[in-house]
Amino acid sequence: MKLYVLVRKNLSPSQQAVQAGHAVAEFTHKYPDSLWNRGTLVYLGVEDEGELNAWLMRFQDLEGLELAVYREEYFKQSLTAVAVVGEDEVKTAVRSLKLI
Repeated sequence: MKLYVLVRKNLSPSQQAVQAGHAVAEFTHKYPDSLWNRGTLVYLGVEDEGELNAWLMRFQDLEGLELAVYREEYFKQSLTAVAVVGEDEVKTAVRSLKLI
C-alpha cells in the first residue's frame, strides 16, 4: 500500500518538503491504524492551490479512501498538501502527475 502526497509546485522546494511532511503527519494522526502502515511514500507535484483543490474534490467523491489535508497557517490557511491512500483508483488517478 502506498501513501500518495500531492503538494503544490508553486512553493519553493524546501516548502514543498515541509508541507508534504505536514500532510503525512496529519494522515498518521487521523488514521493511526491505516492500511498504509508506514510503507511507501510517493510525493507528487500539482501546479497550485486550484489544482490541489480539484484533486481533493475528486478524491472526496471516491469511496473508501483514507484522506488527510494540510492547510498552512503561514499561508493564510491555504491548502498546501493532500495525503491519500486507496487501492487501484488512486494509483490510476494520479498516474499523470510527476514526482517532486
